[in-house]
Amino acid sequence: MIYEVRTYTLKPGSVPEFEKNFGEALPYREKYSKLGAFWHTEIGPLNQVIHVWPYESVEERDSIRAEAAKDDHWPPPNDPEMYVSMNSEIFIPAPFMRPLGGGQKLGNVYEMRSYTYKTGSMGKVIDIWADAVPHREEYSPLAAAMYTDVGGLNKWVHIWPYEDLEERNRIRAEASKNPHWPPPTREWLVNQENKIMVPSSFSPMH
Repeated sequence: MIYEVRTYTLKPGSVPEFEKNFGEALPYREKYSKLGAFWHTEIGPLNQVIHVWPYESVEERDSIRAEAAKDDHWPPPNDPEMYVSMNSEIFIPAPFMRPLGGGQKLGNVYEMRSYTYKTGSMGKVIDIWADAVPHREEYSPLAAAMYTDVGGLNKWVHIWPYEDLEERNRIRAEASKNPHWPPPTREWLVNQENKIMVPSSFSPMH
């Protein structure tokens, strides 16, 4: 299993139109494969939309995208001037990650935390996280944990759903008191970023 995470940065004011067009075209795209998740950013880098597509392999991704490109209704009819940048990354899920999608109702806001680790450390990072995540999930569920295979390498992404920002602050404060959290991987950390995202009305993760 792989996940393609596509991040589009749009011009200010363009996100509502993009989501409307995407939502209307989505049933045609889902004839070929299902959407895993769709969010737009609320805090952090603004005017971004993030859509996640699960595939069994890179070969399946290429085949499905080629078929979908032949559909008259896909991609959505957006003005090319709407886009500032487009980025695509291929992620491999951690062994302990549950599949994305499937109509999971996990929260109204999602925090995506992206960590870059030193080259060669990802195997150790995954093992340490595997031991720590069950302790963190005593407070709230993990939506995703995965690492890059194509794109910016040595990148580890974990996504956490919450009912609202107040719950996020409370849960993070409680979890920080747990001796097993956060995972002790700081010695390999190079960079950390986060963004707060809101799921679209048609997102399978909301």
